[in-house]
Amino acid sequence: MRACRGEATPRPPLWMMRQAGRYLPEYRQVRQSVSFLDLCKTPRLAAEVTLQPIRRFGFDAAILFSDLLVPLEANGLEVQFTEQGPRLPNPVRTPADLARVIRFDPTKQTDFVLETIRLVREQLGADTPLIGFAGAPFTVATYAIEGKTAKNFAETKKFFYREPEAARRLLALLAETTRDYLLAQVAAGAQAIQIFDSWVGVVSPDDWERYVLEPTKALVAAVRASGVPVIYFGNGATTILDRIAAVGADVYGIDWRLPLDEARARLGGAAAVQGNLDPVVLLGPIAEIERRAADVVRRGGGRGHIFNLGHGILPETPIEGVEALVRTVRGA
Repeated sequence: MRACRGEATPRPPLWMMRQAGRYLPEYRQVRQSVSFLDLCKTPRLAAEVTLQPIRRFGFDAAILFSDLLVPLEANGLEVQFTEQGPRLPNPVRTPADLARVIRFDPTKQTDFVLETIRLVREQLGADTPLIGFAGAPFTVATYAIEGKTAKNFAETKKFFYREPEAARRLLALLAETTRDYLLAQVAAGAQAIQIFDSWVGVVSPDDWERYVLEPTKALVAAVRASGVPVIYFGNGATTILDRIAAVGADVYGIDWRLPLDEARARLGGAAAVQGNLDPVVLLGPIAEIERRAADVVRRGGGRGHIFNLGHGILPETPIEGVEALVRTVRGA
């Protein structure tokens, strides 16, 4: 929490995106008896999975186990989780389709998420904060429009260019519902919030200004007004970092494509940054993990740096690689 405020810490605090996931044998054991969506919707199990990496590695923060598309389902769109990834059988492709995207009450439609937060807080103790999260309006919109994880985002961009007013309405609605969802997480006990903009890297500077900035900025401001720090992670967006600084977050998550000191400079000297080891490094030799992790620590600058990966940890990551990373950061 001190690092989120840009304060000096003895070492960078450490957590990892997707730290509660398939690389852990204890997670795979839980998944043998339950589907992914049922796991997200069963507070007792979701809390257990959230806590597993804390027990094993003692990370400095826990992050809620859930999925970016959980609130999109509550918005009224059918979401299926398949072996090939998430699918939305009836995507939003026309202005008329916006009528199917509805506001929802987080205490009713996503009460299982809030109960998971309460259960985790009961077991975490006072020294380990819990991070809540949601997808940013643009990233969630891509799933609503594409109907799946996309490669070139052609459907999204066609919708924006052909129906600009409808696109703005969709992003504004998603920003409002995400605000309600995240504020409910804070009320339930989340002590910080990360907003994942996983696909914002496909946005041009012009489209960022015309469509994406305002709803994202409004969302960040609303959550910050609740008193908790906000981490904004714009994956693949190093070329527009100077523009991204306008969202007004407390912390900016940086992927592995740019060294942290250079990223901070492009952000205009942001108080805090998060990142940014390439997750593939954890599949390599221990000596290389140690070397690269130490370099990230050095470039983080010693103040307002949260150590993280530049994206989510890969399922095939060996436990030994994570252990080496933890030793290196803690020894910094």
